[in-house]
Amino acid sequence: MKRPPTDPAAIPKPPSLPSVPPGAPRRSSILPPPPPTEEVEAYQFQQLQQTLVGRWLALNEIESEPRDVVVVPSLSMDGFQLAAIPGITHYEERMLFTLGLLRHPRARLVFVTSQPLHPAMLDYYLALIGGIPTAHARNRLTLISCYDTSPRPLTEKVLERPRLMRRIRDSIDPARAHMTVFTVSERERSLAVRLGIPLYGVDPKLLHLGTKTGSRQVFREAGIPMAPGFEDLRNENQVAEAITDLWESDPTLQRFVVKLNQGFSGEGNAVLPVSPALRAAAPGNASRSARVDAVLAALPGLRFMGPTETWERFRSALGEIGGVVEAFIEGDTKRSPSVQLRINPRGQLQAMSTHDQLLGGPDGQLYLGCRFPADGAYRRQIQADALKVGAVLQERGCVGRVAVDFVTVQKPDGSWSRHAIEINLRMTGTTHPIMTMKLLNDGEYDDESGLYITRRGEPRYYMSTDNLMQPHYRGLLPDDVLDIAAVHDVHYQPWKETGVVFHLLGAVSQFGKVGLTAIGSSPEEAEDFFVRAERALDAATLGSARTPGAARPGDSKG
Repeated sequence: MKRPPTDPAAIPKPPSLPSVPPGAPRRSSILPPPPPTEEVEAYQFQQLQQTLVGRWLALNEIESEPRDVVVVPSLSMDGFQLAAIPGITHYEERMLFTLGLLRHPRARLVFVTSQPLHPAMLDYYLALIGGIPTAHARNRLTLISCYDTSPRPLTEKVLERPRLMRRIRDSIDPARAHMTVFTVSERERSLAVRLGIPLYGVDPKLLHLGTKTGSRQVFREAGIPMAPGFEDLRNENQVAEAITDLWESDPTLQRFVVKLNQGFSGEGNAVLPVSPALRAAAPGNASRSARVDAVLAALPGLRFMGPTETWERFRSALGEIGGVVEAFIEGDTKRSPSVQLRINPRGQLQAMSTHDQLLGGPDGQLYLGCRFPADGAYRRQIQADALKVGAVLQERGCVGRVAVDFVTVQKPDGSWSRHAIEINLRMTGTTHPIMTMKLLNDGEYDDESGLYITRRGEPRYYMSTDNLMQPHYRGLLPDDVLDIAAVHDVHYQPWKETGVVFHLLGAVSQFGKVGLTAIGSSPEEAEDFFVRAERALDAATLGSARTPGAARPGDSKG
């Protein structure tokens, strides 16, 4: 990237609108300014970011002036096929937990989506907000839709629509607003500059730290254990050499993982098993050159986690964004825990939660859901490792949500080994469940005990999924799902602070897909709510047990 001009006077200032009194109409008579050049945009973004701390802090001050938050739940990830995920545009609904910001009586929220939210779903989430009248919260919420269901990043759709950007600006006071997003890319930086408001998220220039290659580099700097492997690979020859090096360092390896630098829920990963044909070229059976050739010949047969992925597209993406090769961590008792961190706009690092991820697919690479909290046998260890990673990212200037994923394996003596796998510099599938808990009861995560404690001082546990998917759920409307939950007494009950909260409701009718977070006062109660909710949906739509072979969180933990 070019360096910005040294003369500040030569740089156009970020677009801005005058402040207006609360409740006054805010209408701009012109469209947002045209896109600036890349170097001007980068400079303007840095100027806007300097205002973020004050705006973010004001959301916690009851006496402060109104503060506006623009929520853009875009999945902006290059090199990844969004169309491979059924109902992908409805994943934007996972950020409905941000409606909890309306608990602040002077906060105003603008929620942008690809397609309109179902009214029943909106009413459902507003009713979950405790401590504020629903009507009061609803009057401070503005919904804006692109009316575009194409499987592309939401931010890309917004940037294509100048008049829609004008409507966003008309709905906020840019002098008091900031933007929050699910993922950050150059698109989100562009949108922040076009709207003239700062972004609560990592600067795009630091995104390389959250790639698979960047993750391994950060793990090395933090001094924590990670999976054996090699990073910064750009073509099939480098992949073949890396696999050969791993194999020669440990001839007992049975599988290798090839990962694109960017992925989503395991999509972008592929596994190469040691087949009989490859075994003929194993260390001790053939020369190194023959081994490399055998691996090269086997690469088109990689087992891709994405159902529509092909070797041709995967190889092309590898050349564009790069990737890594790692040893597949084997184990009779193996888990995939994750730690969630936050680096707030003041630069303060905080542990937010730990989870055991529930994985599926033939090699346990696909994210299906999670349990909170992670197993106490290794929870403190992985949290400590993750905080070391967070300290490195904090030093580099990262801001926003961070997730660090691990693989843990139980040893014969009962202890657990651990290997860091990747960093996500964004929200993940484990973000919205813990934030939904925050929406429901405004409790806190206790990083000493590793438990979530409600305002009443009681611990809560949960089991969550984005992938409860059955063909016989198709045709259900969001209203139907909520009705079934109420009839079968599994819906969330505020007076008990237990029960099931649904999400992805917009995906159920077309795709037969729904998400849920089952909350209990014990791990057993949380799982019981999960199972009862699933059985209720099955009984209402099929009248019998689930379809044999259908995916369910926990079917495979890798």
